[in-house]
Amino acid sequence: MHAQQMISTHPHVRGQTNDALIRCIEECYSCAQTCTSCADACLAEDNIKSLTQCVRLNLDCADICNVTGRIATRRTGSDEETIRRMLHACAAACRLCAEECEKHAKMHEHCRICAEACRQCMSACEEAGRSMAH
Repeated sequence: MHAQQMISTHPHVRGQTNDALIRCIEECYSCAQTCTSCADACLAEDNIKSLTQCVRLNLDCADICNVTGRIATRRTGSDEETIRRMLHACAAACRLCAEECEKHAKMHEHCRICAEACRQCMSACEEAGRSMAH
């Protein structure tokens, strides 16, 4: 991804990037794609009724990750409180989605992969939050 390149050229950043936040942005977009794909794969499974909650959490997590990535990417002005709150919410959504996907991971490889992506994003959000702490 080009997040590092783009953000480092921003006039308000002047090369002073928060690498933990940039890694988080990239993990958010990756997780959003993985969750969307997992939800779609769940919908194609024969036992869809048992995957209803998984689909719901996949879609919620994908939306939250997308929005978190977008908000964290914006560098004009300052809204650190909103970014920190979004990182916290995103970490929680990723944890919930990972926990649900892990219930289905032995039967569905897409759920195993998704749980892993969610755990990585959760960790990146937590690290980025710590990097912004006062």
